[in-house]
Amino acid sequence: MKLAYTILYVDDVAASLAFYRAAFGLAQRFLHDSGDYGELDTGSTTLAFSSRRLLREMGHHPQRPDARAPCFEIALTTDDVPAAMQRAIEAGALPMQEPRQMPWGQTVAYVADPEGFLVELCTPVTAQA
Repeated sequence: MKLAYTILYVDDVAASLAFYRAAFGLAQRFLHDSGDYGELDTGSTTLAFSSRRLLREMGHHPQRPDARAPCFEIALTTDDVPAAMQRAIEAGALPMQEPRQMPWGQTVAYVADPEGFLVELCTPVTAQA
């Protein structure tokens, strides 16, 4: 098996797509005419968004995320973590942790998106690390 996509449940799919395009430079793959589902092109795994309203209609009970008490995170790799963090903040992200050098050689920072999802900005992990 391969991980195909991750879906984040949000109030406004179009606004979330716009934020991720501006903050992280991700390309929009599509937004359904209903506005309830959209995808970003992130490489081999798709980052998707679905409206909480649609999930409730399907009988589910989506919860709001809390970046201060996350149950998971999205990780985006970049060679320049400080610049990526600054771009994200300028687009409306909330800084959660300034860039830090980790013991395994990776540089890591965290921001929260406008919905409250925790996003890790990090350099790639290498075999040497």
